[in-house]
Amino acid sequence: MNDCQENKALIKGVETNYKIIGQGRAVLILHGWGSSPDSWNTVQEILSGQGLRVISPDFPGFGKSETPESAWNLDDYLAWTVEFIDFLKLDKLIIIGHSFGGRVAIKLSAKYPEKVEKLILCGAAGIKPKLTVKQKLVLGTAKAGNFFFSNRLLKNAARKIFYTFLSHKDYVKANPIMKEIMKKVLAEDLFPILSQINAETLLIWGEKDKMVPLKYGRIMEREIKDAKLKIISGAGHSVYKEVPEKTASIISEFL
Repeated sequence: MNDCQENKALIKGVETNYKIIGQGRAVLILHGWGSSPDSWNTVQEILSGQGLRVISPDFPGFGKSETPESAWNLDDYLAWTVEFIDFLKLDKLIIIGHSFGGRVAIKLSAKYPEKVEKLILCGAAGIKPKLTVKQKLVLGTAKAGNFFFSNRLLKNAARKIFYTFLSHKDYVKANPIMKEIMKKVLAEDLFPILSQINAETLLIWGEKDKMVPLKYGRIMEREIKDAKLKIISGAGHSVYKEVPEKTASIISEFL
């Protein structure tokens, strides 16, 4: 087993925790919302054993990294990622992005193609879904609450209902800054820039992913020029935790 080095660095004014395991071609793992690189341990160990240098930072606001002092948007996380890559003096990278990390990886690949050798998106978020009838009803209820009620508690309750049903359960648990960050991140639709990605792309999706359903993986396969979709039967959103050996095998075959 390769030794794992855990380090800290000041990136974009935020004390950032990151791990490096293995030697060889650089692989950058960008984790999902509410997660951390620790959840990728098995995949990291397998890949590092195959001659890869696996680098996994904690996004600001997650794991052992500090929370930003203000409410960042997706471009702020992109700028942080670029600064982290430059700090480590990395050339073309293999990028793996899961869920929220997939959002950052998509934008990085579209805006900074010179930094990306290959792109792997695992249950990647980024395409803004159309509202269902139920969600529109909830949104209407939240807006009505904000319009009719002067009581601050009722206003907050309306917002809580909206973000609980419409976005993610983690919203309710987050601190005020991370709540605002989540709202900004969810508001951005990355569909228009998918066609700007030129890197060879692997899409890994759980067949039963409820957080980011498989239909979005199919859309990305269609919109990204050189993309191939691998579906893991019976798996959900966190395929890298549910079937890490299978996930690592698919990644290794692609590389």
